[in-house]
Amino acid sequence: MKKQKNAEKIQEEVETVDTAQTTDAPEAPESKVTNETTDESAEQIVDELEVVAQKCAELNDKNLRLMAEFDNYRKRTLKERMELLKTASEKVLSDMLPLVDDFERGLKAMETSEDVQAVKDGVELIYTKFIAFLLQNGIKAIPTENEVFDTEFHEAITTFPAPSDEHKGKIIDCVSKGYTLNDKVIRFSKVVVGE
Repeated sequence: MKKQKNAEKIQEEVETVDTAQTTDAPEAPESKVTNETTDESAEQIVDELEVVAQKCAELNDKNLRLMAEFDNYRKRTLKERMELLKTASEKVLSDMLPLVDDFERGLKAMETSEDVQAVKDGVELIYTKFIAFLLQNGIKAIPTENEVFDTEFHEAITTFPAPSDEHKGKIIDCVSKGYTLNDKVIRFSKVVVGE
């Protein structure tokens, strides 16, 4: 329907141009041939325009679908990330529960036990188990004893006169241990540095 209207419109324009050019002259047989060729070319142009319009509509539809698909992907990954953040520490905490059980048993044993050495051995055993748990999860203590002060790992809380020249610039005492998680510092060691 549009094709026909467009063709008729183009034909009318061609005819008005032809009539304007040939108002004084008698119609020659060549003008019939040019009218026919212009009609054919006008139809071809209309056909091509329709094909281009159809391709444009298809591309627009594909673009809208891709945008919607990407938006859904973004929302889904955001939701998954939020769920992961909520439950990320679940495994670590559930692995820590046996240590809590050991502490509770130790506290209960302290109430009734009169053997101080047995209680001390029990607490040391729980401590050793806890340190092994930390190592399994990638947490390591930062070494400080007789180490050179390094601002990457240590935080100097004060300086103290070194007992000898070899202790200058080295750590004399550690007030609070520092720890790394997979080689990233999560807590700096608080130390006293010799000057």
